[in-house]
Order: sequence, then structure tokens, then C-alpha cells
Amino acid sequence: MNVVTGKNPFPGTFLSGTFSVQRPNVVPRVPFYLDESGAPGGKIINATAFSLPTSGQGDLGRNALRGFGATQIDLTLRRQFRLTERISLQARGDFFNIFNHPNFGSFQNYLYSSPRVPNPLFGQSTSTLASYLGSGGQSGGLNPLYQIGGPRSIQLALKLQF
Repeated sequence: MNVVTGKNPFPGTFLSGTFSVQRPNVVPRVPFYLDESGAPGGKIINATAFSLPTSGQGDLGRNALRGFGATQIDLTLRRQFRLTERISLQARGDFFNIFNHPNFGSFQNYLYSSPRVPNPLFGQSTSTLASYLGSGGQSGGLNPLYQIGGPRSIQLALKLQF
């Protein structure tokens, strides 16, 4: 994940807030992550680990931090029943995220939401992974129910083959 300041280093362009490209400086000996039991995934990014550069890019590397991993176990059960010599019935059950493990989307990555206003959600995950990847329809992506990181879902099917 790429942490950005949220400020625009190029006046007259739209590169501020979530579209910012300016990376911050790293404050030495301050941890990047903080354990917080009430936060999604149990951790947040420490805003005090970064400072604003006076000009240009800061010294934090591009994509220097990691977001949450994704854990999901899926299972499919299928059984074929032969009714006659030429006709059979297939029963199938597909179980996605069978243990309903929560998967969180990426952290809010911009320090400032406008030139003088700190982003109060910086370093926190505000959505699940399935919603973060798109909501389907015109906005792109699959329906969150069918994406990795979605809630537990079950699909049952019967197929008559002849």
C-alpha cells in the first residue's frame, strides 16, 4: 500500500486528497503499525510515523506498507444419482468463505483530506475486501457476495441430465 500526504505538490492540478501522489517522510524509530483491539483487523497505521515533506516527495518508499491478507476457505460437494440408464440427477452444494472469516479492505492511505484538515480515518480499514474491490454494475467488479473476502454464501443446485 502506498501512503500519501493528501496534499497537492503540483499547483493547478487535481492531485490532492485521495488522488495525491506526494509521499511523506518517515519519522525515525516510530512504528508504522499500532495494535488497536477496536479497529478492523486489530491494527491501524500510526499517523505519527510520518511527517510532511517541505517540497517534492518524502523519503517513504512507494508501496512500503502492507494491507491485510485474505483468508477464505471454499468447499464444493457434488453427488450424482443414476435414475435410469440414460437419466441421472446431480446434486451440488458450493460453500464460499465457509468459516465466515472477516477480510478487510485496504487502509485509508492519505494523511490529509484537504490542505489543512487531517484525515480522521487515516490508517483505518473502512470496508471489507469484497466491497473494496467493487460493488458490481456500472461501478465495476462483481457483486460483493461473489468476490473473495465476501460473507459466507451457499449455492445449491440440482441438474437433470439425459
